[in-house]
Amino acid sequence: MKLLVTGGAGFIGSAVVRAAVARGHQVVNVDALTYAACLDSLAPVAGSNRYSFEQADIRDRNALDRIFAAHAPDAVMHLAAESHVDRSIDGPGDFVQTNITGTFNILEAARAFWMAQGKPEGFRFHHISTDEVFGSLGPKGRFDEDTPYAPRSPYSASKAASDHLVRAWHETYGLPVLVTNGSNTYGPYHFPEKLIPVVILNALHGRPIPVYGEGLNVRDWLYVEDHTEALLTVVERGAVGRTYCVGGGSEARNIDIVRAICALMDEMHAGGAPHDRLITHVADRPGHDARYAIDPARIRAELGWQPSVTLEEGLRRTVRWFLNNRAWWEPLLSRQGVGQRLGRKA
Repeated sequence: MKLLVTGGAGFIGSAVVRAAVARGHQVVNVDALTYAACLDSLAPVAGSNRYSFEQADIRDRNALDRIFAAHAPDAVMHLAAESHVDRSIDGPGDFVQTNITGTFNILEAARAFWMAQGKPEGFRFHHISTDEVFGSLGPKGRFDEDTPYAPRSPYSASKAASDHLVRAWHETYGLPVLVTNGSNTYGPYHFPEKLIPVVILNALHGRPIPVYGEGLNVRDWLYVEDHTEALLTVVERGAVGRTYCVGGGSEARNIDIVRAICALMDEMHAGGAPHDRLITHVADRPGHDARYAIDPARIRAELGWQPSVTLEEGLRRTVRWFLNNRAWWEPLLSRQGVGQRLGRKA
């Protein structure tokens, strides 16, 4: 299968590209190379004859039309997005332009290509989204495919809009789409502005480890290789028009994640121990959702997918990877916004 992957130089996107090439797929990576993109994440496949790269912005319809014509993909895996909640508070316009207008453009480019090819039955447009579109849970319950949308940040609202566009293009034009809503993903190659890499790198450098509020917000943690396996399973075998929720089954409070990483750092970087002395509680961000949790029953029952990496093992792998790969993350620390407190404009 030839896959056109948007956002393939990002965290989850690059993991999809690496795994897809390893499975024997041809991959065309389309990425604008904005602040969180890193082509070094694709070094393992850069020399493969099954991999090619196109630098293009999904807001540029002409570029998309050219890429579809040149590569004639069998499926699209659409991951390109602005994806940091704090950045969306500071500058929601980029999120509207990329996540909504950009998704419209890639949908239209895909539809035009699909129609020009005679509407092949095997074509797929797989839209990769987030559990944040569902809003916030109380102490009980889990999100599933029938949960009403209730986004509470500019980021999640823009992703909710893109989800609706994708489903509308299926219902109105018959475009064969698939949608996945995934939970909080972590692991190697994670851009160092999200919670887990921030904790690891601040602990390594002996800097304060910021925890929003009391750190009681709960997330359903999903190891990136498990998420990637789910996404490829969906694009290969998912039912057209179907939505699949993808969760790691590993709920944990932010403060517990931080403490677990500090304990791992004590073990692997003993010279800085105890690292939990660096934990610093800071003012919470506006509208911080209390709890997310995914019910993955549909994807397990229909496609046989389930997570294979426990939270304990995933955190251990992630900490070890960051400690062993300074050459990957160190150049990223100078990028705009990294290491700064964002999301305070509200």
